[in-house]
Amino acid sequence: MSGTFDPANHRRHANRWFEDFKLGERFVLSSRTMTDALFLAFQSASGDNHPVHYDVEYCRRRGMPHMLAHGYQILIQTAAGAGDFPFMVEDSLVGFLDQSSRFLHPVYSGDTLYPALEVAELAPNRSTGVIAMKSSVHNQQSKLVMEGTQRYLVRKRTAS
Repeated sequence: MSGTFDPANHRRHANRWFEDFKLGERFVLSSRTMTDALFLAFQSASGDNHPVHYDVEYCRRRGMPHMLAHGYQILIQTAAGAGDFPFMVEDSLVGFLDQSSRFLHPVYSGDTLYPALEVAELAPNRSTGVIAMKSSVHNQQSKLVMEGTQRYLVRKRTAS
């Protein structure tokens, strides 16, 4: 390692542009066990104080094994920033356009979640394109507990 250090070149990935992405490309995000501490942190951040999310005895009286995770608590497991994608588009990302999600099975405190994003659609425009990512979260029993879509506007490579 010789030469002059330039902080601008201190990157995890070389920048990618819209045309560098391929359908089916996957971005696996780190697994996470939904601990009581994460439930408390989510309650603090969201302000949602319904006892189904924070009172284990309330849940047990209603036939649940533990506290029930809020849908948004599951959704945030698919935040692209938890993986490599945003580091690949540091210079080409214009913005996060939208997301949708469906919650298919309950998630309780103690469950381990396995989120992933997969390029599902590439819609080119003149100087940009929209990358649609299928988002998914499975639990430790391989059940799909959440699915959805996230869309990002990404610049195309400029002609040089």
